[in-house]
Amino acid sequence: MNDWLEITNLEEIPVLGSRVVETDTVNIAIFRGKNDAVYAIKDACPHKNGPLSQGIMHGDSVTCPLHNWKISLTSGEALGPDEGCTNVYETKVEDGKVYLRNSI
Repeated sequence: MNDWLEITNLEEIPVLGSRVVETDTVNIAIFRGKNDAVYAIKDACPHKNGPLSQGIMHGDSVTCPLHNWKISLTSGEALGPDEGCTNVYETKVEDGKVYLRNSI
């Protein structure tokens, strides 16, 4: 089994934006930072399952559009006084292509 799944071209993800990858079991938001860092996180806030892919990215976190919870894109942990966690997934970029570790 291949350990990495090719998802998209890096240029297909807007800087400070995201794209959603749908699987049979989960939707994953793929974010692209200012420095072309790529993050993958379950597209559901741990608070009320808000669509993180529609949130505002800042640094290596995203703010949920429903209730302004800030979620770390590296750990999936809620930041600040909020508590909770969502899944994060390993990514890599090679030759302009974004890959997701095949662990879903």
